Amino acid sequence: MKYIQKLSLLLAPLVLLVLFTAMNVKPKKIIFFGDSITQMGVEPGGYVDLIRKSLDPLKYEVIGSGIGGNKIYDLYLRMEQDVLDKKPDLVVIYVGVNDVWHKQSMRTGTDYDKFIAFYQALIHKIQSAGAKVVLCTPAVIGEQKNGANEMDADLDKYAGAIRELATKNKLPLCDLRNLFKTYAEKNNTADVAKGILTTDGVHLNNKGNQALAEVLIPLLK
Repeated sequence: MKYIQKLSLLLAPLVLLVLFTAMNVKPKKIIFFGDSITQMGVEPGGYVDLIRKSLDPLKYEVIGSGIGGNKIYDLYLRMEQDVLDKKPDLVVIYVGVNDVWHKQSMRTGTDYDKFIAFYQALIHKIQSAGAKVVLCTPAVIGEQKNGANEMDADLDKYAGAIRELATKNKLPLCDLRNLFKTYAEKNNTADVAKGILTTDGVHLNNKGNQALAEVLIPLLK
């Protein structure tokens, strides 16, 4: 009995140390960095919200940093305040739709070469701050199949650039462009321009948010 009491006294500080350490482990901070798709993703049922709810809050802190209309250079310009100052462990970059879409709708898109240059600079700055990076290709601007949407060719080109950047920088890639195209081939039997994984051909509906959350979660752990 005395031996057990002595052992308990010896182990008590160790147990307290383990408990104190466990209580002070900081959760992994993940920032989703993008445009209106990410801005809407923090709302109930959005992909950021679904990811936050699926991860242990003691182990992960999930932050959405999306602003409607943002292009790659917008992300670069607000990176310090909205991302680096928060000292993330991981940054998920999801951008590119507006860089293509706004070429036609507003004449303010991003030239292909500038898109690549800004994107590479963004990756470099985030990595230099000590955070890991995950890249996402832009999904759709219209959900019709077989290249029938007006901006499919340009969107494919920009998505291809992001794939090359992921390979060059040895980064994980969430290839939403291929995911959405494959899903449409199987499920868009009426070949409609919206309503499959999006509400308007660009922004995600419930199924789209769920699909995005499911493919991203394995890349975050």
